[in-house]
Amino acid sequence: MSDEYDLRVLVVEDEPIAAQAHTEYVSRVPGFVVVDTVGTNRDAMVALQRHPVDVVLLDLNLPDRHGLDVVRAMRAAGYRADVIAVTSARDLEVVRTSVSLGVVQYVLKPFVFATLRDRLLAYRAYRDQLADVAELGTQSEVDEMFAGARGPVDTRLPKGMGEELLSKVSRALREADSARSASEIAELVGVSRVTARRYAEYLCDTRLAARRSRYAGAGRPEVEYFWSR
Repeated sequence: MSDEYDLRVLVVEDEPIAAQAHTEYVSRVPGFVVVDTVGTNRDAMVALQRHPVDVVLLDLNLPDRHGLDVVRAMRAAGYRADVIAVTSARDLEVVRTSVSLGVVQYVLKPFVFATLRDRLLAYRAYRDQLADVAELGTQSEVDEMFAGARGPVDTRLPKGMGEELLSKVSRALREADSARSASEIAELVGVSRVTARRYAEYLCDTRLAARRSRYAGAGRPEVEYFWSR
């Protein structure tokens, strides 16, 4: 596939802020164009009927159907667009089923622009390879093709941040009954208040969490964080 035209992307994400962010991210990557952004399984299937689509950027937690069922429905209807899952779902069975259904990449929220950019560029290189050859002659060429579809493994978190602690802070906010301050998060996950605040702010920057002021009598209000999903 040459650079003469863009790969067409359907963004499927039910949370409006995240949908806008994902659409903007894709639009910033050379060689890709968003043909539609929708928030439900029903609208996704309608969009597939209306537009030629090369790849679906698919949230798995949709209000009317699980994302993996959307993949099944796509295949049953004859749509061959590749699927990149963009999701908070960390359940092993969900990941295994995604692989079995042919999901080419699985991107965990939260992520930064560079993470999605690198995966889209790897996918583009994979599609270019498909266009350049009609047959693969060696095992190494087959392995290279599969590796290209899966993309890079670098998560590109900001310097000094780790995936494991980010997951803990995310879970602390996601499972909370109410908003939590940095001090409360720190106590839950066993880190300093400064560290907890940094991770909570990162989640806000990636639009998975949000912040607001907590007023408790006189004095300066405290910032508290809550999961925005």
